[in-house]
Amino acid sequence: MAESLIDIRKRIASTKKTSQITSAMQMVSASKLIRAEQKVRGYQLYAAKIREIVTHIASTQLSLLEEHGHVSANDQVMVDFHDMLIERPVRKTGYLIISSDKGLAGGYNSSILKATKDMLAIDHASNDEFVVLSVGGAVADDLRKSGIEVAFEIRDLNDQPSFTEVSDIVVKAIQLYRDGAFDALYVCYKHHVNALISEYRAEKMLPLTDLDSQEAVGYEVDYLFEPNKEEILEILLPQYAESLIYGAIIDAKSSEHASRMTAMKSATDNANNMINDMTIQYNRVRQTAITQEITEIVGGASALED
Repeated sequence: MAESLIDIRKRIASTKKTSQITSAMQMVSASKLIRAEQKVRGYQLYAAKIREIVTHIASTQLSLLEEHGHVSANDQVMVDFHDMLIERPVRKTGYLIISSDKGLAGGYNSSILKATKDMLAIDHASNDEFVVLSVGGAVADDLRKSGIEVAFEIRDLNDQPSFTEVSDIVVKAIQLYRDGAFDALYVCYKHHVNALISEYRAEKMLPLTDLDSQEAVGYEVDYLFEPNKEEILEILLPQYAESLIYGAIIDAKSSEHASRMTAMKSATDNANNMINDMTIQYNRVRQTAITQEITEIVGGASALED
Protein backbone atom coordinates (compact mmCIF):
# COMPACT_ATOMS: atom_id res chain seq x y z
CA MET A 1 0.00 0.00 0.00
CA ALA A 2 1.30 3.42 -0.97
CA GLU A 3 2.37 5.74 1.83
CA SER A 4 0.15 8.68 2.68
CA LEU A 5 1.36 12.27 2.57
CA ILE A 6 1.29 12.39 6.38
CA ASP A 7 3.55 9.30 6.67
CA ILE A 8 6.06 10.72 4.19
CA ARG A 9 6.12 14.08 5.99
CA LYS A 10 6.82 12.29 9.27
CA ARG A 11 9.71 10.34 7.71
CA ILE A 12 11.17 13.53 6.22
CA ALA A 13 10.98 15.32 9.60
CA SER A 14 12.57 12.36 11.40
CA THR A 15 15.40 12.10 8.87
CA LYS A 16 16.05 15.86 9.08
CA LYS A 17 16.50 15.54 12.86
CA THR A 18 18.94 12.66 12.34
CA SER A 19 20.82 14.73 9.77
CA GLN A 20 21.12 17.61 12.23
CA ILE A 21 22.53 15.28 14.89
CA THR A 22 25.10 13.66 12.59
CA SER A 23 26.10 17.06 11.21
CA ALA A 24 26.70 18.35 14.74
CA MET A 25 28.72 15.24 15.58
CA GLN A 26 30.79 15.76 12.44
CA MET A 27 31.65 19.32 13.49
CA VAL A 28 32.53 18.20 17.03
CA SER A 29 34.84 15.49 15.66
CA ALA A 30 36.45 17.99 13.29
CA SER A 31 37.19 20.29 16.23
CA LYS A 32 38.65 17.40 18.24
CA LEU A 33 40.75 16.35 15.26
CA ILE A 34 42.31 19.81 14.96
CA ARG A 35 43.29 19.78 18.65
CA ALA A 36 44.62 16.22 18.39
CA GLU A 37 46.77 17.11 15.36
CA GLN A 38 48.20 20.08 17.25
CA LYS A 39 49.07 17.76 20.14
CA VAL A 40 50.80 15.34 17.78
CA ARG A 41 52.88 18.14 16.27
CA GLY A 42 53.95 19.26 19.74
CA TYR A 43 54.87 15.68 20.65
CA GLN A 44 56.97 15.31 17.50
CA LEU A 45 59.18 18.24 18.56
CA TYR A 46 59.68 16.67 21.99
CA ALA A 47 60.31 13.21 20.50
CA ALA A 48 62.98 14.53 18.14
CA LYS A 49 64.83 16.27 20.97
CA ILE A 50 64.75 13.37 23.43
CA ARG A 51 65.88 11.01 20.66
CA GLU A 52 68.83 13.32 20.00
CA ILE A 53 69.81 13.30 23.68
CA VAL A 54 69.37 9.53 24.11
CA THR A 55 71.35 8.74 20.96
CA HIS A 56 74.15 11.06 22.05
CA ILE A 57 74.42 9.58 25.54
CA ALA A 58 74.10 5.97 24.36
CA SER A 59 76.43 6.37 21.37
CA THR A 60 79.21 4.19 22.88
CA GLN A 61 76.85 1.29 23.54
CA LEU A 62 75.19 1.70 20.15
CA SER A 63 78.53 1.67 18.33
CA LEU A 64 79.54 -1.64 19.94
CA LEU A 65 76.14 -3.18 19.21
CA GLU A 66 76.29 -2.11 15.56
CA GLU A 67 79.89 -3.31 15.21
CA HIS A 68 79.40 -6.80 16.64
CA GLY A 69 75.68 -7.32 16.22
CA HIS A 70 75.52 -8.68 19.76
CA VAL A 71 76.92 -8.09 23.24
CA SER A 72 80.09 -10.08 23.91
CA ALA A 73 81.42 -10.93 27.35
CA ASN A 74 84.32 -8.51 26.80
CA ASP A 75 81.91 -5.74 25.80
CA GLN A 76 79.91 -6.30 28.98
CA VAL A 77 83.05 -5.76 31.02
CA MET A 78 83.97 -2.58 29.12
CA VAL A 79 80.48 -1.05 28.95
CA ASP A 80 77.41 -1.35 31.17
CA PHE A 81 74.82 -2.07 28.48
CA HIS A 82 71.25 -1.05 29.20
CA ASP A 83 68.80 -3.95 28.88
CA MET A 84 66.45 -1.88 26.70
CA LEU A 85 69.12 -1.62 23.98
CA ILE A 86 69.92 -5.33 23.76
CA GLU A 87 67.97 -7.51 21.33
CA ARG A 88 67.43 -10.89 22.96
CA PRO A 89 65.98 -14.16 21.59
CA VAL A 90 62.21 -13.76 21.26
CA ARG A 91 60.38 -16.47 23.15
CA LYS A 92 57.24 -14.42 23.73
CA THR A 93 56.01 -11.19 22.09
CA GLY A 94 54.04 -8.37 23.68
CA TYR A 95 51.36 -6.43 21.78
CA LEU A 96 49.86 -3.16 22.97
CA ILE A 97 46.70 -2.67 20.90
CA ILE A 98 45.13 0.78 20.72
CA SER A 99 41.45 1.07 19.83
CA SER A 100 38.42 3.16 20.78
CA ASP A 101 35.89 2.84 23.59
CA LYS A 102 33.13 4.41 21.50
CA GLY A 103 31.41 3.52 18.27
CA LEU A 104 30.11 5.66 15.41
CA ALA A 105 33.62 5.76 13.91
CA GLY A 106 33.01 3.78 10.74
CA GLY A 107 35.31 0.79 10.36
CA TYR A 108 37.95 2.14 12.77
CA ASN A 109 37.72 -0.58 15.42
CA SER A 110 36.78 -3.45 13.10
CA SER A 111 39.77 -2.81 10.83
CA ILE A 112 42.15 -2.80 13.81
CA LEU A 113 40.64 -6.05 15.09
CA LYS A 114 40.87 -7.79 11.71
CA ALA A 115 44.44 -6.68 11.04
CA THR A 116 45.55 -7.69 14.54
CA LYS A 117 43.91 -11.12 14.38
CA ASP A 118 45.42 -11.78 10.96
CA MET A 119 48.88 -10.81 12.24
CA LEU A 120 48.60 -13.01 15.34
CA ALA A 121 47.39 -15.97 13.27
CA ILE A 122 50.33 -15.65 10.85
CA ASP A 123 53.10 -14.95 13.38
CA HIS A 124 52.11 -17.30 16.22
CA ALA A 125 51.19 -20.96 16.45
CA SER A 126 49.38 -20.59 19.80
CA ASN A 127 48.13 -17.95 22.22
CA ASP A 128 50.94 -18.87 24.63
CA GLU A 129 53.46 -17.15 22.35
CA PHE A 130 52.22 -13.61 22.97
CA VAL A 131 50.89 -11.23 25.61
CA VAL A 132 48.18 -8.66 24.80
CA LEU A 133 47.72 -5.28 26.48
CA SER A 134 44.95 -2.93 25.40
CA VAL A 135 44.12 0.76 25.29
CA GLY A 136 40.37 1.04 24.66
CA GLY A 137 37.67 -1.54 25.19
CA ALA A 138 36.34 -2.29 21.70
CA VAL A 139 39.11 -4.58 20.51
CA ALA A 140 39.81 -5.95 24.01
CA ASP A 141 36.23 -7.23 24.31
CA ASP A 142 36.32 -8.86 20.88
CA LEU A 143 39.67 -10.52 21.57
CA ARG A 144 38.33 -12.00 24.80
CA LYS A 145 35.33 -13.41 22.89
CA SER A 146 37.86 -15.05 20.56
CA GLY A 147 39.61 -16.72 23.49
CA ILE A 148 42.58 -14.35 23.62
CA GLU A 149 43.45 -13.17 27.13
CA VAL A 150 44.10 -9.46 27.69
CA ALA A 151 46.71 -9.13 30.43
CA PHE A 152 46.17 -5.43 31.16
CA GLU A 153 43.93 -2.68 29.80
CA ILE A 154 42.74 0.87 30.32
CA ARG A 155 39.44 2.37 29.17
CA ASP A 156 37.54 5.63 29.01
CA LEU A 157 40.39 7.87 27.91
CA ASN A 158 39.67 11.53 27.25
CA ASP A 159 39.53 12.74 23.68
CA GLN A 160 42.87 14.50 24.27
CA PRO A 161 44.62 12.08 26.67
CA SER A 162 47.47 13.31 28.84
CA PHE A 163 50.47 11.17 29.67
CA THR A 164 49.20 10.87 33.23
CA GLU A 165 46.03 9.13 31.97
CA VAL A 166 47.94 6.46 30.05
CA SER A 167 50.98 6.19 32.32
CA ASP A 168 49.69 3.05 34.06
CA ILE A 169 49.66 0.91 30.95
CA VAL A 170 52.77 2.52 29.44
CA VAL A 171 54.84 1.92 32.56
CA LYS A 172 53.32 -1.57 32.91
CA ALA A 173 54.30 -2.52 29.35
CA ILE A 174 57.91 -1.41 29.85
CA GLN A 175 58.15 -3.12 33.23
CA LEU A 176 56.82 -6.39 31.80
CA TYR A 177 59.48 -6.21 29.10
CA ARG A 178 62.26 -5.55 31.61
CA ASP A 179 60.98 -8.36 33.84
CA GLY A 180 61.15 -10.79 30.91
CA ALA A 181 57.40 -11.36 30.51
CA PHE A 182 58.03 -10.86 26.78
CA ASP A 183 61.14 -10.18 24.69
CA ALA A 184 59.78 -7.66 22.19
CA LEU A 185 56.96 -5.12 22.36
CA TYR A 186 54.89 -4.00 19.39
CA VAL A 187 52.29 -1.23 19.45
CA CYS A 188 49.37 -1.88 17.07
CA TYR A 189 47.28 1.12 16.07
CA LYS A 190 45.86 3.21 13.24
CA HIS A 191 48.37 5.87 12.14
CA HIS A 192 46.76 9.17 11.16
CA VAL A 193 47.81 10.24 7.66
CA ASN A 194 45.11 12.80 6.95
CA ALA A 195 41.38 13.31 7.47
CA LEU A 196 40.54 10.61 4.92
CA ILE A 197 43.40 8.12 5.25
CA SER A 198 44.76 6.09 8.15
CA GLU A 199 47.19 3.16 8.12
CA TYR A 200 47.35 0.13 10.40
CA ARG A 201 50.77 -0.16 11.98
CA ALA A 202 52.47 -2.68 14.26
CA GLU A 203 55.55 -0.74 15.36
CA LYS A 204 58.34 -2.34 17.34
CA MET A 205 58.93 -0.24 20.47
CA LEU A 206 61.18 -2.51 22.53
CA PRO A 207 64.03 -3.19 22.44
CA LEU A 208 65.18 0.21 21.19
CA THR A 209 66.94 -1.12 18.11
CA ASP A 210 66.15 1.81 15.80
CA LEU A 211 68.68 4.14 17.46
CA ASP A 212 71.74 4.76 15.28
CA SER A 213 75.09 5.85 16.70
CA GLN A 214 75.80 7.78 13.48
CA GLU A 215 73.01 10.20 14.38
CA ALA A 216 75.14 11.46 17.26
CA VAL A 217 77.96 12.49 14.91
CA GLY A 218 76.13 15.53 13.59
CA TYR A 219 75.03 16.85 16.97
CA GLU A 220 76.90 20.01 17.91
CA VAL A 221 75.89 19.99 21.58
CA ASP A 222 78.23 18.34 24.04
CA TYR A 223 76.93 17.17 27.41
CA LEU A 224 78.43 17.11 30.88
CA PHE A 225 77.19 14.07 32.79
CA GLU A 226 76.45 13.99 36.49
CA PRO A 227 76.75 11.43 37.98
CA ASN A 228 77.54 9.30 34.85
CA LYS A 229 76.12 8.13 31.52
CA GLU A 230 74.88 4.78 32.82
CA GLU A 231 72.80 6.21 35.65
CA ILE A 232 71.35 8.87 33.37
CA LEU A 233 70.44 6.23 30.75
CA GLU A 234 68.73 4.17 33.44
CA ILE A 235 66.27 7.04 33.83
CA LEU A 236 66.24 8.43 30.30
CA LEU A 237 65.78 5.25 28.23
CA PRO A 238 62.53 4.21 29.95
CA GLN A 239 61.27 7.79 29.54
CA TYR A 240 62.16 7.67 25.84
CA ALA A 241 60.32 4.35 25.42
CA GLU A 242 57.33 5.77 27.30
CA SER A 243 57.28 8.78 25.00
CA LEU A 244 57.24 6.52 21.93
CA ILE A 245 54.23 4.60 23.22
CA TYR A 246 52.44 7.80 24.26
CA GLY A 247 53.10 9.22 20.78
CA ALA A 248 51.40 6.19 19.23
CA ILE A 249 48.38 6.66 21.52
CA ILE A 250 47.80 10.32 20.61
CA ASP A 251 48.42 9.48 16.94
CA ALA A 252 45.73 6.79 17.20
CA LYS A 253 43.38 9.31 18.81
CA SER A 254 43.83 11.62 15.81
CA SER A 255 42.94 8.72 13.53
CA GLU A 256 39.88 7.92 15.64
CA HIS A 257 38.59 11.52 15.45
CA ALA A 258 39.20 11.58 11.70
CA SER A 259 37.33 8.28 11.24
CA ARG A 260 34.40 9.52 13.30
CA MET A 261 34.29 12.81 11.41
CA THR A 262 34.28 10.95 8.07
CA ALA A 263 31.63 8.51 9.27
CA MET A 264 29.36 11.32 10.46
CA LYS A 265 29.84 13.21 7.19
CA SER A 266 28.85 10.09 5.28
CA ALA A 267 25.80 9.64 7.54
CA THR A 268 24.78 13.28 7.02
CA ASP A 269 25.18 12.98 3.24
CA ASN A 270 23.10 9.77 3.21
CA ALA A 271 20.40 11.44 5.32
CA ASN A 272 20.28 14.41 2.93
CA ASN A 273 19.99 12.05 -0.05
CA MET A 274 17.10 10.25 1.67
CA ILE A 275 15.40 13.58 2.35
CA ASN A 276 15.72 14.54 -1.33
CA ASP A 277 14.32 11.18 -2.45
CA MET A 278 11.42 11.38 0.01
CA THR A 279 10.70 14.98 -1.02
CA ILE A 280 10.43 13.86 -4.64
CA GLN A 281 8.18 10.98 -3.54
CA TYR A 282 6.07 13.37 -1.48
CA ASN A 283 5.65 15.74 -4.44
CA ARG A 284 4.66 12.87 -6.73
CA VAL A 285 2.08 11.54 -4.28
CA ARG A 286 0.76 15.07 -3.73
CA GLN A 287 0.61 15.68 -7.49
CA THR A 288 -1.22 12.41 -7.96
CA ALA A 289 -3.71 13.35 -5.25
CA ILE A 290 -4.27 16.79 -6.79
CA THR A 291 -4.72 15.29 -10.25
CA GLN A 292 -7.20 12.79 -8.83
CA GLU A 293 -9.17 15.57 -7.13
CA ILE A 294 -9.26 17.66 -10.33
CA THR A 295 -10.41 14.63 -12.30
CA GLU A 296 -13.19 13.96 -9.82
CA ILE A 297 -14.30 17.64 -9.88
CA VAL A 298 -14.34 17.70 -13.70
CA GLY A 299 -16.20 14.39 -13.75
CA GLY A 300 -18.76 15.68 -11.25
CA ALA A 301 -19.27 18.91 -13.21
CA SER A 302 -19.80 16.95 -16.44
CA ALA A 303 -22.37 14.75 -14.74
CA LEU A 304 -24.35 17.79 -13.58
CA GLU A 305 -24.37 19.29 -17.08
CA ASP A 306 -25.73 16.07 -18.47
